[in-house]
Amino acid sequence: MDTAILPSTLLLTLLLSVGLFFFIRASTKDRTEIAQLVSEQDEATLMPQLKEYFRARSYRVAAVDPEQNQVTFEGYVRPSRFLAAFLTLITAAGMLCLALVLSQLFPSLSTLFVGMVLLSPLSGVFYWKKTGKLEKVLLKVEATKSESHSPSQITAIAHRDELIELQKALNLKLRE
Repeated sequence: MDTAILPSTLLLTLLLSVGLFFFIRASTKDRTEIAQLVSEQDEATLMPQLKEYFRARSYRVAAVDPEQNQVTFEGYVRPSRFLAAFLTLITAAGMLCLALVLSQLFPSLSTLFVGMVLLSPLSGVFYWKKTGKLEKVLLKVEATKSESHSPSQITAIAHRDELIELQKALNLKLRE
């Protein structure tokens, strides 16, 4: 067997392991964004719909600032069981690959290396602990004047996925 194959395979496997590490870390990254949304409805019609939407998604009103026409909603966002299981599975696969390469280089320690696979559930636990948290959504509704009607503009600060769902549910458009 060529002596250069194992060290180069080890190097590639280590690089993939680093990528896996950053993928697991990125799964818990905060993805809060600011979006300017526009609705064809006026403010009086839109506000009850917004409150009902967030109530249905298990958020509660945390604060109201009538001077700024701003509402803050809070809700506990549960981690995804699927993603926790997926992270555990890909970590197990990555650890197994690393263990196999290390076992080829150091055959006397192969049992120890294969035992590293047992650490893979830690990635799911890491995701679960970091992701389950109280999320805040900040909404500021303003009326905009148009010639024919008065649409509303919403400034929303929330998780990216929540903003996408809000847009779909209430048929809101991104302000250009």
